[in-house]
Amino acid sequence: MEKPEHHIFVCASFRADGEPKGVCHKKGSAALLPYIENEILERGLDAQITSTGCMKACDYGPVMVIQPKGLWYGNVESEDAVDQILDALEDGEIVDNLLIT
Repeated sequence: MEKPEHHIFVCASFRADGEPKGVCHKKGSAALLPYIENEILERGLDAQITSTGCMKACDYGPVMVIQPKGLWYGNVESEDAVDQILDALEDGEIVDNLLIT
């Protein structure tokens, strides 16, 4: 397998004991995973998606991180927010209103 150009991490709030307890999970981050995966495929993005344990950014949840760019996006609560982020990724831009600084 070749390394993808982009790796997208979505916080799913899992803790070491396996239980999701954080803000991202409560705000439906896991429910966005199939949508993100489908959008990656439909757009033909060279990207991989991974759900993660707690990213310790609960004040901004749900959180999505784009690597290797190191972009941390917060309040990614809807398909519209995901679309904004993926559109920006395709165009080499940043979604300033969702960016965690």
